[in-house]
Amino acid sequence: MRVLVVEDHAGLARNISRSLRESAGYAVDVSLDGQDGLFLAESNPYDLILLDLMLPKLDGLEVLRRLRKQAIKTPVLILTSRDDKETTIALLDSGADDYLTKPFDLGEMVARCRALIRRAHGIAAALIEVEDLVIHPAEMTATRGGRPLTLTAMEYRLLEYMAHRPRAVLSKNELLEHLYDHNWEKFSNVLEVYISSLRRKLNFDATSPLIHTLKGRGYVLL
Repeated sequence: MRVLVVEDHAGLARNISRSLRESAGYAVDVSLDGQDGLFLAESNPYDLILLDLMLPKLDGLEVLRRLRKQAIKTPVLILTSRDDKETTIALLDSGADDYLTKPFDLGEMVARCRALIRRAHGIAAALIEVEDLVIHPAEMTATRGGRPLTLTAMEYRLLEYMAHRPRAVLSKNELLEHLYDHNWEKFSNVLEVYISSLRRKLNFDATSPLIHTLKGRGYVLL
């Protein structure tokens, strides 16, 4: 999953991005002002946006309104120091999906992020299940047929992303855009290496294949 954090307090932005990377395995882009944050949100396919309200150049509420006006449906978690009823109503009416009042617990923030991403893909339960594959996002672990899978961090991220979209054809470009931040050089065969390794770890004891390659189109988790 790829997340955008728009927060002008550099120290808080670092803490948030570190928690998202370490506790959830997300790729994270950071912006320190509303104008740049809006540009990134318009230019990249994020799975979630964390948006501060009090931002230089363009405030968070205006960023939110512009995104929704463009029909960008990415879930937005607002970070705010205000918790009055009027602010809450304005946020929800403008298209916010959830909000956190500062100061907040980073563990709660990560849990809310997971929940928003799940709901965006129609997943209500805390676990993600595809056939006999079960993914535990809170623990960043997975099992197949009850057997634990030993996955690298990137293999887990790839599997979780695909499990949010079972039976959908996922192109190489889409996978790269959602698994890496904007600093990553995408012209590489690294994805094929991870797909091959993940497929090998998922297919054991004559189990049926879960990941299928559609030549010229991409990959499917069945």
